Amino acid sequence: MRLVAPAVLVAAALLSTAAQADEAMAKAAGDFYAVAHAAQSGLPDAATRAKLAPLVTPRLASLIDRASAAEESFTTANKNSPPLAEGDLYSSLFEGPTAYTVGACSGDAAKASCAVNLTHDDKGASGPTRWTDTLYLANTASGWKVDDIGYGGTWAFSNKGKLSETLEQVAGFVSQ
Repeated sequence: MRLVAPAVLVAAALLSTAAQADEAMAKAAGDFYAVAHAAQSGLPDAATRAKLAPLVTPRLASLIDRASAAEESFTTANKNSPPLAEGDLYSSLFEGPTAYTVGACSGDAAKASCAVNLTHDDKGASGPTRWTDTLYLANTASGWKVDDIGYGGTWAFSNKGKLSETLEQVAGFVSQ
């Protein structure tokens, strides 16, 4: 009987730690979406990048900065061209979501992913569009940070792949 009590305490502590980690992951995801979806279409301007910086990993921040620099260079050289990246980069839908809910998060002590249920409701006759993207997180020295987004939209013109791939394409465009 005496062995049962310590085992129960250890199990309770592990469950409590796991719940705290899940809560921290969900908070990191929610904080990111609160900033990302208040931003303008396309690559973020310097002010928005500054707001995103504490919410994303250095890897993702660097990709966003490189893509922004490439677009700035392209725009300077091609005055009458549209931007290299348009629409909402942080979700599958060009127009972006009008609402989001962070779903279940899972992972280990270093990396995790969260399902994010997104809705775009333009109040049109066809009803709202709903989809689920995946937010990839990394546990850094300063807590959970967004490291990437996996686009989950299944319609013909949805963003495909991952945000990092889109950013790499934009960053590499100018050097081609």
